[in-house]
Amino acid sequence: MSHPAFSELLARDRRYKKEAYIFVYETLGYAQDVMKLGKNGLDGEPGNQVSGQDLCRAARDYAVQQYGLLAKSVLNSMGIRKTNDIGAIVYNLIEARLMNKTDRDSIDDFSDVFDFDEAFNEEYKISH
Repeated sequence: MSHPAFSELLARDRRYKKEAYIFVYETLGYAQDVMKLGKNGLDGEPGNQVSGQDLCRAARDYAVQQYGLLAKSVLNSMGIRKTNDIGAIVYNLIEARLMNKTDRDSIDDFSDVFDFDEAFNEEYKISH
């Protein structure tokens, strides 16, 4: 992302690294293209937007696919420690006009969708 609004966003809110915004942006594509979320069913064209809850779940799946057992650590290093952080990133992107929202969307849609410790550790228990 090399848009002037993106540079301003990074300067204004330093909670998240550039990689966090890129990750969330890529997650939206993953949710739409791989998980087929937010499709209206007409020739696969984007229709309904991906919900906050679905985007959080897609972020978990995408992170595990990209980073494996290190997914939680990598997200934490970017500043993403809970689903609320995903919402904050999305709403920063909306404010910068780099993402869109509908009247039905709310930042509360991202609130405590899942617990990071459970979501990233439960499936990856090492058995002896």
